Amino acid sequence: MSENIMIRPATEADIPAIHALVYELAVYEKEPEAVLTSPEEYLADFRDGRFECQVAELDGRVVGMILYFMAYSSWKGKMLYLDDFVVTEACRGLGIGQKLYDTFLEEGRRRGCRLVKWQVLDWNEPAIRFYERNEAIIEKNWWNVKSVIS
Repeated sequence: MSENIMIRPATEADIPAIHALVYELAVYEKEPEAVLTSPEEYLADFRDGRFECQVAELDGRVVGMILYFMAYSSWKGKMLYLDDFVVTEACRGLGIGQKLYDTFLEEGRRRGCRLVKWQVLDWNEPAIRFYERNEAIIEKNWWNVKSVIS
Protein backbone atom coordinates (compact mmCIF):
# COMPACT_ATOMS: atom_id res chain seq x y z
CA MET A 1 0.00 0.00 0.00
CA SER A 2 2.90 2.41 0.72
CA GLU A 3 3.57 2.78 -3.01
CA ASN A 4 0.26 4.67 -3.27
CA ILE A 5 1.33 7.17 -0.61
CA MET A 6 2.75 10.47 -1.82
CA ILE A 7 4.17 13.19 0.44
CA ARG A 8 4.20 16.62 -1.16
CA PRO A 9 4.15 20.32 -0.26
CA ALA A 10 0.66 21.62 0.42
CA THR A 11 -1.03 23.97 -2.00
CA GLU A 12 -3.84 26.44 -1.46
CA ALA A 13 -6.26 23.79 -2.74
CA ASP A 14 -5.30 21.57 0.23
CA ILE A 15 -6.29 24.12 2.89
CA PRO A 16 -9.82 22.71 3.50
CA ALA A 17 -8.40 19.20 3.96
CA ILE A 18 -5.65 20.51 6.26
CA HIS A 19 -8.20 22.35 8.38
CA ALA A 20 -10.38 19.22 8.53
CA LEU A 21 -7.38 17.16 9.71
CA VAL A 22 -6.60 19.73 12.40
CA TYR A 23 -10.20 19.50 13.59
CA GLU A 24 -10.03 15.68 13.57
CA LEU A 25 -6.90 15.92 15.73
CA ALA A 26 -8.65 18.31 18.12
CA VAL A 27 -11.53 15.82 18.48
CA TYR A 28 -9.01 13.04 19.21
CA GLU A 29 -7.33 15.30 21.77
CA LYS A 30 -10.76 15.95 23.36
CA GLU A 31 -10.73 19.69 22.57
CA PRO A 32 -12.76 20.34 19.41
CA GLU A 33 -14.10 23.59 20.88
CA ALA A 34 -10.53 24.91 21.07
CA VAL A 35 -10.27 25.18 17.26
CA LEU A 36 -11.02 28.84 16.62
CA THR A 37 -9.47 29.12 13.16
CA SER A 38 -11.39 28.82 9.92
CA PRO A 39 -10.26 27.51 6.53
CA GLU A 40 -10.33 31.12 5.32
CA GLU A 41 -7.94 32.18 8.08
CA TYR A 42 -5.69 29.23 7.24
CA LEU A 43 -5.64 30.28 3.60
CA ALA A 44 -4.71 33.87 4.43
CA ASP A 45 -1.96 32.74 6.84
CA PHE A 46 -0.69 30.15 4.34
CA ARG A 47 -0.47 32.85 1.67
CA ASP A 48 1.39 35.10 4.13
CA GLY A 49 3.93 32.33 4.80
CA ARG A 50 3.06 32.03 8.50
CA PHE A 51 3.19 28.25 8.24
CA GLU A 52 4.13 25.54 5.79
CA CYS A 53 2.65 22.13 5.37
CA GLN A 54 3.40 18.81 3.75
CA VAL A 55 0.46 16.56 2.97
CA ALA A 56 0.21 12.82 2.55
CA GLU A 57 -1.97 11.60 -0.28
CA LEU A 58 -3.27 8.07 -0.56
CA ASP A 59 -4.78 7.30 -3.94
CA GLY A 60 -5.13 11.04 -4.61
CA ARG A 61 -6.86 11.93 -1.32
CA VAL A 62 -5.21 13.95 1.49
CA VAL A 63 -5.08 11.66 4.53
CA GLY A 64 -2.35 13.22 6.66
CA MET A 65 -0.21 16.29 7.14
CA ILE A 66 2.55 18.03 9.04
CA LEU A 67 2.17 21.75 9.70
CA TYR A 68 5.33 23.60 10.74
CA PHE A 69 7.11 26.94 10.80
CA MET A 70 10.59 28.33 11.36
CA ALA A 71 11.41 29.39 14.89
CA TYR A 72 14.54 30.28 16.81
CA SER A 73 16.11 28.77 19.89
CA SER A 74 18.34 31.16 21.80
CA TRP A 75 20.41 28.14 22.85
CA LYS A 76 20.52 26.18 19.59
CA GLY A 77 19.80 28.65 16.76
CA LYS A 78 17.53 27.84 13.84
CA MET A 79 14.69 25.54 14.75
CA LEU A 80 11.76 24.05 12.89
CA TYR A 81 8.63 23.83 15.03
CA LEU A 82 6.06 21.12 14.28
CA ASP A 83 2.67 22.47 15.30
CA ASP A 84 0.44 19.67 14.02
CA PHE A 85 1.08 16.13 12.82
CA VAL A 86 -1.92 13.98 12.02
CA VAL A 87 -2.96 11.02 9.92
CA THR A 88 -6.67 10.42 9.58
CA GLU A 89 -7.76 7.57 11.84
CA ALA A 90 -8.80 5.23 9.02
CA CYS A 91 -5.28 5.40 7.53
CA ARG A 92 -3.16 4.93 10.64
CA GLY A 93 -0.84 1.95 10.64
CA LEU A 94 -0.02 2.21 6.92
CA GLY A 95 3.35 3.92 7.36
CA ILE A 96 2.03 7.37 6.45
CA GLY A 97 3.02 8.89 9.80
CA GLN A 98 6.58 7.62 9.44
CA LYS A 99 6.87 9.13 5.96
CA LEU A 100 5.57 12.48 7.22
CA TYR A 101 7.87 12.41 10.24
CA ASP A 102 10.90 11.59 8.08
CA THR A 103 9.93 14.44 5.73
CA PHE A 104 9.80 16.84 8.69
CA LEU A 105 13.24 15.82 9.93
CA GLU A 106 14.69 16.09 6.43
CA GLU A 107 13.19 19.58 6.04
CA GLY A 108 14.90 20.63 9.26
CA ARG A 109 18.22 19.27 7.99
CA ARG A 110 17.75 20.95 4.61
CA ARG A 111 17.25 24.31 6.32
CA GLY A 112 20.33 23.92 8.51
CA CYS A 113 18.36 23.68 11.75
CA ARG A 114 20.05 22.32 14.84
CA LEU A 115 16.74 21.43 16.44
CA VAL A 116 13.22 20.39 15.56
CA LYS A 117 10.63 20.57 18.28
CA TRP A 118 7.00 19.73 19.01
CA GLN A 119 4.66 18.72 21.80
CA VAL A 120 2.83 15.52 22.65
CA LEU A 121 0.06 15.05 25.19
CA ASP A 122 1.13 12.95 28.17
CA TRP A 123 -1.81 10.54 27.68
CA ASN A 124 -1.26 10.00 23.93
CA GLU A 125 0.47 6.63 24.28
CA PRO A 126 0.44 5.73 20.56
CA ALA A 127 2.21 8.99 19.70
CA ILE A 128 4.66 8.64 22.59
CA ARG A 129 5.56 5.10 21.46
CA PHE A 130 6.02 6.36 17.90
CA TYR A 131 8.40 9.10 19.04
CA GLU A 132 10.29 6.70 21.32
CA ARG A 133 10.73 4.25 18.40
CA ASN A 134 12.18 7.17 16.44
CA GLU A 135 14.56 8.03 19.30
CA ALA A 136 13.03 11.45 19.92
CA ILE A 137 13.81 13.13 23.23
CA ILE A 138 10.70 13.51 25.34
CA GLU A 139 11.35 16.23 27.91
CA LYS A 140 9.32 15.80 31.06
CA ASN A 141 10.90 18.57 33.11
CA TRP A 142 9.54 21.53 31.10
CA TRP A 143 6.02 22.89 31.49
CA ASN A 144 4.03 24.47 28.67
CA VAL A 145 3.03 28.05 29.38
CA LYS A 146 0.67 30.17 27.32
CA SER A 147 -1.55 33.22 27.42
CA VAL A 148 -4.63 33.52 25.27
CA ILE A 149 -4.93 37.01 23.81
CA SER A 150 -8.43 38.02 22.79
